[in-house]
Amino acid sequence: MPVLLHDTMSREMRPLLPRRPDGVYGMYCCGPTVYGPAHIGNFRTFTIQDTLRRTLEVSGIHVRHVRNITDVDDKTIRGAQAAGKSLAEFTKGWTDKFHADCQALELLSPQVEPSAVAHIPQQITMIAALVARGHAYVAKDGSVYFKVCSCPDYGKLSHLDRSNLSTQTTNSAGEANDADEYERESAADFALWKSRKPEDGPNFWPSPWGEGRPGWHIECSAMSLEHLGATFDLHAGGVDLCFPHHENEIAQSECATGVKGFAAHWFHSAHLMVEGEKMSKSIGNLYTLDDLKAKGWSPMEVRWTLLSGHYRSPLNFTMKGLDDARSALGKLERGLDALLITAGFTRAEFLPPTTHETQTAWGRFRPAWEKLCDDLNVPGTFGEIFKTLANPATDVAAAREDISGLAKILYALGITPFAVKVEVAIPSNVRELAEKRWAAKQAKDFQGADSLRNQITAAGWTMLDRKDGYDLKPGA
Repeated sequence: MPVLLHDTMSREMRPLLPRRPDGVYGMYCCGPTVYGPAHIGNFRTFTIQDTLRRTLEVSGIHVRHVRNITDVDDKTIRGAQAAGKSLAEFTKGWTDKFHADCQALELLSPQVEPSAVAHIPQQITMIAALVARGHAYVAKDGSVYFKVCSCPDYGKLSHLDRSNLSTQTTNSAGEANDADEYERESAADFALWKSRKPEDGPNFWPSPWGEGRPGWHIECSAMSLEHLGATFDLHAGGVDLCFPHHENEIAQSECATGVKGFAAHWFHSAHLMVEGEKMSKSIGNLYTLDDLKAKGWSPMEVRWTLLSGHYRSPLNFTMKGLDDARSALGKLERGLDALLITAGFTRAEFLPPTTHETQTAWGRFRPAWEKLCDDLNVPGTFGEIFKTLANPATDVAAAREDISGLAKILYALGITPFAVKVEVAIPSNVRELAEKRWAAKQAKDFQGADSLRNQITAAGWTMLDRKDGYDLKPGA
């Protein structure tokens, strides 16, 4: 069955089918800006994109996944200057950290990961084409700007009413509006090439318009053109990139090449909140993967939590959600163990499917797969998995078909059962209190159990009860 997905531009559910004669599905994802560690909001987007790619692969489609690295923009230059490092050294460190976090979260590596700096010649070529076609102009200082008024359908992706938007070619100080990012209310002529400034330090390159560097928006257009062509199948990113970044990509790409239909499908994932609040450094909830590992959570528990809400709805990321993910993974493993025993398999024999494996032997897990193919409904898929595991197969042949289906679905989700969990040393006094509390609870001494729980909390730990035991995690 085809994978159906909501398209931001048409606002319709559409099947994802390759348009290239060779059957390869071209997928471009806006990657990280490497000026610091990626946080869980970033990784919600990347994890959802990874799940889409895996789902397409299980459906039998070969995917060419391109995800860029933004290693030159306002933020990276400021960060390198503040750190007293070259731009290359500064961004390489954060790129390596991003890759390590991706590996921990089991994100598949893209087939192509282009760097913005490595594609500056392609960006200059595209800017020159825009100037020649009358879609861009050169300012007095040598900066080059895209002329928004030259693109009549600007705003078609985000469905902007241009009559209600202000157009700002200058900022409040009367200077050129050359910021890499700007507010939603501004349909600005945006910078394609930014002339060299003292604060840029040594980070500049030669161009027909003088020394400088590219603007942020042109980078993705040049890299997608280089690696996927003037048109390709799907463009993905967080909803915050829809305007202005993706809107600008469409305008500059279509105007530079003269080819309409920059991307056939637009895939945007919603924001992530933390404990009901917007992520912010000032609040202290801008969690990285390392932050959560330090609190005792495994990357697989983090991945499960990031996938626990539908991608088109904002997700409230909470510590309780991580607790629920830990319980759900345990429940999944116990149900899978029962299937493996019935099938006569060991855990070591539960292997992910071969990439692009055809849809055979789904067993009773086909409804779970159908949910995943219907607008990437991961919560619905989780529900179908547990519904099926609650009524395990009773004969060898049925159990083996179930295992085949479940293996493909878990691969699509990027969920690896029996994964190594993060272990945090539990102090002996806390373990002793937990054993006493569990015994008190079994003896129905609820007052004593509550008192012991309070002592555990005072020691900086939380005791989470299961039907068959308990878990301890740091943090009250």
